[in-house]
Amino acid sequence: MTEHDVAEVGLEWLASALIRKGSLSSDWLPAFRQVPRHLFVPEAIWPGCAGGNRQGNRLLRSEAPRAWWEAVYADAPITTQWDDGAHTGPGRGRIPSCSNSMPTMVFSMLTALDVQEGHRVLEVGTGTGWNAALLCHRVGSDSVVTVEVDEANSAAARSRLQNAGFAPLVITRDGAVGHAAQAPYDRVIATCSIGRMPYAWVEQTVPGGVIVAPWGPTYGGEGIVRLSVGAGGTASGKFLGSSAFMRLRDQRVERVHVREYLNGEPWPADGAKSTTRLSPDDVGDWHVMFAIGAQVHGVFPWTEPYQDGSYTLWLRDTAVSLWATIDFEKGRSEFEVAQSGPRRLWSEVEEAYRWWEAAGRPGFQRFGLTVSKDSETVWIDDPSNPVPPPRS
Repeated sequence: MTEHDVAEVGLEWLASALIRKGSLSSDWLPAFRQVPRHLFVPEAIWPGCAGGNRQGNRLLRSEAPRAWWEAVYADAPITTQWDDGAHTGPGRGRIPSCSNSMPTMVFSMLTALDVQEGHRVLEVGTGTGWNAALLCHRVGSDSVVTVEVDEANSAAARSRLQNAGFAPLVITRDGAVGHAAQAPYDRVIATCSIGRMPYAWVEQTVPGGVIVAPWGPTYGGEGIVRLSVGAGGTASGKFLGSSAFMRLRDQRVERVHVREYLNGEPWPADGAKSTTRLSPDDVGDWHVMFAIGAQVHGVFPWTEPYQDGSYTLWLRDTAVSLWATIDFEKGRSEFEVAQSGPRRLWSEVEEAYRWWEAAGRPGFQRFGLTVSKDSETVWIDDPSNPVPPPRS
């Protein structure tokens, strides 16, 4: 079987799978077929898995062509860069920094974007160039502007786009500022996650336009939000479902080691001890983390596992001034807690969890987001019903 045959078989298999899932609609099928994914996947990849954020070891197309093709035409994300390009070895790096996204997510977001003929589109996060190519097929290259902060990724994507017959405007810069020179846009789509909506995106979108982006608080949990831009400079809309994208470089949080919080003292240092009946296991689901993070500001969790299956859940703040630990052991109904600092982080998490329970354990689809120049509000069911305000 020739490489062309392999590509055709893989493409049609994936198309059928995406149609069955309902993520690839008939209006995006021509673009899917005429903008094949393999044209936008590099020689070296780290395949991911559907519904997860774990990557396999590096695959080189020249060394393992069959495995490479299987990865390309699987409905799973593919990591293409680690640590902003600093890691190039055969294993995994520390932090993934570029990928070719999971096809289900790609086409679900494009469907939500509702791109129509004549629309001008701004994409933030060019990545490998596949999403930009799909948009070019839909509305024409002259109507697409794509922004990428990483110079190497930008240059590689531009080359792939040209080789595939597309010529959008590829800008190398911080995507948080958008690209005002070609504004206004009818549609804005981000393929990197954010914890706050850059207001430049709202300003550069026409009234009645749409912004689709992965949004998630520092604490964790993330979903795709679809915002409609109003005439008064605000944008508002609901979350569509969960997501897991790489963070916009401008909004990354530097996470230092837990020892930095203890000021050289052994745990529990100055931590006040108590117990809780809320299991750390109960606060670990993605949508629960989202609900907690919408209320508990500037805090992130980390799990320290042990060989016997127990673990310590660490909570830390971005200012390196607060911490808490909760020790999980199987079979226990009470768990030991230590908390340090003027805010009691576990107490805040527990309060946020109880609010989520009282609200009926909502998933992503019940939440929404409203953005204005000076504020950003997460709400539930209706914009008039904000979640409890973040603590600071």
